[in-house]
Amino acid sequence: MQQKEFQLHDEVEMKKQHPCGTNRWKVIRMGADIRIKCMGCQHSVMLPRAEFAKKIKKVLASPGE
Repeated sequence: MQQKEFQLHDEVEMKKQHPCGTNRWKVIRMGADIRIKCMGCQHSVMLPRAEFAKKIKKVLASPGE
């Protein structure tokens, strides 16, 4: 299985939708854990890197683009 590439400040789409109705998130912290912020309601969640890698669907936008 191919590893998905993601960086700090990327906007990503997750496999499951957030209760607010959107599945668009922004990566705001990277390390052993990844902190992401919902683009709909601004709620932030911290996930272990391995769990985040399983739950990410695709990268929608990168700050370098």
